[in-house]
Amino acid sequence: MVAIGEIESARERIKNHIATTTLAHSESLSGQIGAPVFLKLENQQITGSFKLRGATNAILSLSENERRHGVATASTGNHGRAVAHAARAQNLPATICLSSLVPRNKIEAIRQLGAKICIIGSSQDEAMAEVARLERDEGVNVIPPFDDERVIAGQGTIGLEILEQQPEIDTILVPLSGGGLAAGIAAAVKAKRMQAGSQVKVIGISMQRGAAMHASLAAGKPVAVEELETLADSLGGGIGLENRWTFNMCSALLDDVVLLDEEEIAAGIRHAAREEGVIIEGAAAVGIGALLAGKIRPRGPTAIIVSGGNIDPEQHQAIIKNYPRRTVPTR
Repeated sequence: MVAIGEIESARERIKNHIATTTLAHSESLSGQIGAPVFLKLENQQITGSFKLRGATNAILSLSENERRHGVATASTGNHGRAVAHAARAQNLPATICLSSLVPRNKIEAIRQLGAKICIIGSSQDEAMAEVARLERDEGVNVIPPFDDERVIAGQGTIGLEILEQQPEIDTILVPLSGGGLAAGIAAAVKAKRMQAGSQVKVIGISMQRGAAMHASLAAGKPVAVEELETLADSLGGGIGLENRWTFNMCSALLDDVVLLDEEEIAAGIRHAAREEGVIIEGAAAVGIGALLAGKIRPRGPTAIIVSGGNIDPEQHQAIIKNYPRRTVPTR
């Protein structure tokens, strides 16, 4: 487990390098479910997603000797952009390995930050294999996208912010992919609530098309899944068969995992644009989509992690045009 002390240290380490994001009340969703709903707007983060927190904490934790070798990572897009940004801020060379499934807008955003880009294969697992080769052959420092205590601690700072912004939060809905975000937030809020003698539920939300952590939790061990195209592209990829951190933490700390189909993800994107006035990507919309689909029915104050806003504008417009509006089903 990543301890609460590590998350609190990460917050102090990164505080001058990231934005403290808004926890916005959603009148629309609150009215529909009959309980207060808040959106943690990580799309406001400097690189457009929560990933900057973990990447910055990991890079700032490098020793002087390690810094001389630069950094590398594999990514579905947002983590690569975060690593490129944090590396440039520290004057470190960065190599970002991406699969052919990563959207063009995310590739271009990384390129603009000056990182070296390698397009490898058709899955994140293939991109991660190239990062392992770079580590072995060239001695670069790997900044993993999720399975790393420094990255998990950085993402966990979101949980600390939520509890300070709304101390009465009862349920938190978290996009679930490799598990770094969910593990970090769950570790932070559950430790804090335990100290206060109360509880909070943390529910992971993923897509039906290739949800690796969900399949692994069901199997009781990390398993490989086929990586498929999905509106929630940032949630794609495996968790690694040698997973050291996030599988165990998600297994121990998540209260439930819910899967959405593509129409339910699209409904979340559309609702965010039409009712909340925010442009978000598919992975960021899964919490909203889960509420609209009636797959989660919280009774108390609920926070939804809106994890990022890096969606291709043409794709966003197509979703708004082609998918129907949804409301929460009547109980």
